[in-house]
Amino acid sequence: MKRPTVILVLILIVLGAAAYLVLQKPGEQSTSGTLEQMLVTYDSAAVDRLEIVASSGSVTLAREAGIWMVTSPIRYRADASAVTQAVGKGRSIALQSIVSSNPQKQSLFQVDSLGTLVKVYERGTETAAFRIGKAGPNFSETYVRRESSDDVYLGEGVLSYLYNRQVKDWRDKTIFATSRDSIRAVRFQYGDTTFALALPDSVWRVGDVPATESTVQSFLSSVSNILADEFVDSTVTALPKPSAMIELQGTQIVFYVAKDRNVYYVRTSASPQMFEIQPWRAQQLLKRKKDLAAPQS
Repeated sequence: MKRPTVILVLILIVLGAAAYLVLQKPGEQSTSGTLEQMLVTYDSAAVDRLEIVASSGSVTLAREAGIWMVTSPIRYRADASAVTQAVGKGRSIALQSIVSSNPQKQSLFQVDSLGTLVKVYERGTETAAFRIGKAGPNFSETYVRRESSDDVYLGEGVLSYLYNRQVKDWRDKTIFATSRDSIRAVRFQYGDTTFALALPDSVWRVGDVPATESTVQSFLSSVSNILADEFVDSTVTALPKPSAMIELQGTQIVFYVAKDRNVYYVRTSASPQMFEIQPWRAQQLLKRKKDLAAPQS
């Protein structure tokens, strides 16, 4: 073996030994297997508030009259699915092993101020608080710590994505939602041009001509659940003229083309909130008569 190769191998051995010693200094413990305990316990059904402090920002979520709301740093309806996942997972983080009891090592596992702090409240009272750190060695585990303890554990599962979200990702991105089967008519307007897609009997029609069934079903899937890509919380100083409007179920959905940003602004008659959607999403919704009509023989 050549001398440079030997030197490189020796360096790698020394680094590996050093890393092992760092993790095994006095004050730390290590076990294998499962500890058969959870990081924290609480009653999911009684949880009515979450406070999360993460590198992406701080957010407070509260359940009001049965509806989850983002209450800080803004006030907006929350993504109920995201909150439910966070609440459910918090009480079921199974501990695999303890890796450290040394408070000076918390930064190594990012369960100090660098970690995501989650506080859980039941009926207005804090009942659990824990830190989510970095991913474990095999990336199917996460370093975790109870806020009231110096013990650092490997917890089961990839957890960061559930809690370390930006505020916008805790918000409900729904622009419009309804049951697809309840839609019987949709009116389109492009400037002075208007037409309707309707189901007067058993066949969808565009005006007086039959529509292509597969195209209609794809459109109905899109229009029955329109999601935003971004929220526009500041005032748009130069809002362009509306480029299109869709009306269904008593709601008008207005589209504006922001050519300088290659996005669409969207607002509905049900809310003053402005949203952004990407062009590909708009293309699923803004159908022309020729797109929907069945080929004529």
